[in-house]
Amino acid sequence: MSQSESGSKRRLGEFGAHCKAVELFDLVVADIAPLASRLELGKLVAQQLASADSVAANIEEGFGRGSKKDYAHFLVIARGSAQETLGRSQRLAHWVEPSIVAKHKALCEEIIAILTVTIRTFRVAAS
Repeated sequence: MSQSESGSKRRLGEFGAHCKAVELFDLVVADIAPLASRLELGKLVAQQLASADSVAANIEEGFGRGSKKDYAHFLVIARGSAQETLGRSQRLAHWVEPSIVAKHKALCEEIIAILTVTIRTFRVAAS
């Protein structure tokens, strides 16, 4: 790995929203994947896993694009996926413990807040 590649990965790894997005995905996997064996919940669980994965994936894709304008665009998409994950977590409250819902909700809200500030900063810098 070249020095610039190493520096790029380090910077992405230091971005709070990305770190929290990876944590969110890991929590979703641990907390709700066991529900996938219930036929009536399979699609809901799959959608929750996909939206949680999308948060981190869009941050990563935007980071790889190279421009703040493109990055901000993918951060908006990541923020939407975080909102989707939050909403579905609340609907999954019928099948998971309230503490799990609260944990997912708090993490989603942190991610949304960080992304909102970062998007605003990038857009101001671009104008």
